[in-house]
Amino acid sequence: MTPVVSIIMGSTSDLPVMEKAAAYFDQLEIPFEMLALSAHRTPREVEKFATEAADRGIKVIIAAAGMAAHLGGVIASLTTLPVIGVPIRSSFDGLDSLLAIVQMPPGIPVATVGVNGALNAAVLASQILSLSDEGIKARVSDYKQNLTKKIVKANEELRQVKYNFKTN
Repeated sequence: MTPVVSIIMGSTSDLPVMEKAAAYFDQLEIPFEMLALSAHRTPREVEKFATEAADRGIKVIIAAAGMAAHLGGVIASLTTLPVIGVPIRSSFDGLDSLLAIVQMPPGIPVATVGVNGALNAAVLASQILSLSDEGIKARVSDYKQNLTKKIVKANEELRQVKYNFKTN
């Protein structure tokens, strides 16, 4: 199995957040890899990864980092592949990470999800992949239909909750 998505973390301490992306890719049967790379502590390895990713069959990169959070931007500067940044909540409630990922210079975009938004990063990556893969497109569609069904079911359950002044 050849991975088509890379989940890159600045540290394995990010794994509890990024596991949501991994579980989603497993559910949708999308091959992925997970690596710990740091823009600051392993810059040469980050460069090697980013410059070789496309040749290895990677189509989308998810880069998660906290604090200074330069990982996604450094990777985006070294590849033409789409990069999705996941700001990790650490100091300042993740605002520092969010701003570091969002504020990229012109020509070096990093799509960015909310703080600790690993699942949304995975969904976005799968939507990108679905542009050229009908199987993934169908599985993403099923996933989204199930989200709708959950809300419909929740509303049915809420109708059963009784309060003296509840009108529905």
